[in-house]
Amino acid sequence: MASNAKTLGSSGVLYTDRRDFYMRPNVVKELWTDVTPFTTVIANQQTISGMADPQFKMFEHRNPWQKQYFQTSTSSALAADNAADTWAVTAGSVVGMEGEGGDYGYNSWIGLECEVWSGLTPGSTNRGVVLITAVAGSGSSANISVKNMTSSAFTPASGDYLVVVGNAFGEGTVSGTAWSDELSVVYNQCQIFKTPLEITGTLLEASLRGNSSELARLRDQKSQEHKIQKERAFLFGRSPIHTTGAFSDDDLTDANGNQVRSTMGIVSAIEKHGATSGSDQSVFSITESSYAYGDFVDDMEKVFQYVPEAGMKRAFCGPGALGYWSKMAGSSGMAGNSGWTVNLGDMKRDALGFNYRLLETPHGALQLIPTPVLRDAYNKHMLVTSDENLFHAQYRAPKFQANIKTDDGYDGVKDQYMSDEGIGVTLIESHKLFKIS
Repeated sequence: MASNAKTLGSSGVLYTDRRDFYMRPNVVKELWTDVTPFTTVIANQQTISGMADPQFKMFEHRNPWQKQYFQTSTSSALAADNAADTWAVTAGSVVGMEGEGGDYGYNSWIGLECEVWSGLTPGSTNRGVVLITAVAGSGSSANISVKNMTSSAFTPASGDYLVVVGNAFGEGTVSGTAWSDELSVVYNQCQIFKTPLEITGTLLEASLRGNSSELARLRDQKSQEHKIQKERAFLFGRSPIHTTGAFSDDDLTDANGNQVRSTMGIVSAIEKHGATSGSDQSVFSITESSYAYGDFVDDMEKVFQYVPEAGMKRAFCGPGALGYWSKMAGSSGMAGNSGWTVNLGDMKRDALGFNYRLLETPHGALQLIPTPVLRDAYNKHMLVTSDENLFHAQYRAPKFQANIKTDDGYDGVKDQYMSDEGIGVTLIESHKLFKIS
C-alpha cells in the first residue's frame, strides 16, 4: 500500500525557506589568520614614533678599514733593494682610503705597508710587499713611490691590487698625515593608509546568520585588509625619492593635486640599490636544478658576514622558497646536485605569534618565516633582514575612526582605519634577497 507521508523534500518552500542547514550559524571560518609576519616583526623590534616630519633621513656609515686597497697600472720590475720605484694608481680603484673629497693625492698614504696581489679572490698570487714612501699628483694621475719590503725582486702586473696590511714609520719621525671620511644619508617617508567600510542603517539592525552583526564582520575584515596592505607596501612599495633623496617629497600628487607620499619597501630598495655580485652582494639568483651545496655555503658566507646581534637572521619566505629549502635533502634537490644535506628543523611557533622553521647553515641559523604576501611572482623569493638596520617609522599613531559620516541625518555607518607610517632601511648590503627559479 502506497504511503502518503510527507517527506523532507528537496524543492519548494520546505526546502528553500523552512529547513535550517546551518550547524553553527554564528561561526565563519577564514583563511590567512596570520597575515602580516613582516609588519609584526618590525613593529615589535623597533618602532620610532613622534617623528617631526613624515619624510625622514637616516645616517649610515661603512667603516673604511674593513677594505683598504687600490690598483696599479704598473708592470715594471721592483728590485730587492732600498731604491724607490714609481707606480701609477688606476683611476677609480681606491677603496677604503679615499679621504674626504675622494682625492687620490693624500699624503696619508705615506707609510702604508701593502701586499701586492694579482686579484682579490681565493687562488690569487701574492707577489710581494711594498712600503709607500711618497705620493705625487692627485685624481686619476696619482703616482706613488714604493720600496720593496721582501727579500727578492718581483714584477707586478697592470691591474694588480695593493692591499693595506699595516703601516710602518721610521725612527724619530713626526706623526703622519691624517684623513677622514663623512657619514652618508639615506631617505624614506611615511605614507597615509586609509581603509573605509560602510553599511546602511537597515543592514545594521538586521538579524543575520553567519555573523550576527555585519558591521562587526566588516570591521574585522577591513582591519586585516588594512594590515595586509601595509605589509605589501613595507615589502614592495615604491617611492619617487627612492632611498637617496633623488627627488623632492612633492613630486607625486593625486588627481586633485594633493601631495601623496609613499614609503620605499625593503624588497624594492634591495632590487634598486643592492649589489648582484661581490662580497657585499644583496641580490641572489638561484637556479633550482643546478644549485649545489658549495653555492649554498658561499652564499651563506655573504649573508652572515655581518654577525647579527641576535645570533640568527630572520628570513621571510614565500611558499615556494620554503618548499625549496624543504626539498633540498631530497634526490631532486641540493643533495642530488652535490651529495650533501642541510638541517631544517620542525615547524615552531614564535613568541610574536607566527610559525617558523630553523635552517642551519655553516655560518649561522636562518629563521624561515612563511609570509602570505610573498605569492604569485614572489612565490619563490626569500628576504633575509638585519634587525639592526631596519625599523618601523610611525608619523601618526594608527587609529580606528568610527562613524565618520553623519551629515544630513545619514542613515548608515561609515568607519575608517587610518595610519601614517613607513619603514626605515639602512646599510642595504646587510639585507639579502634570494630569487629561486
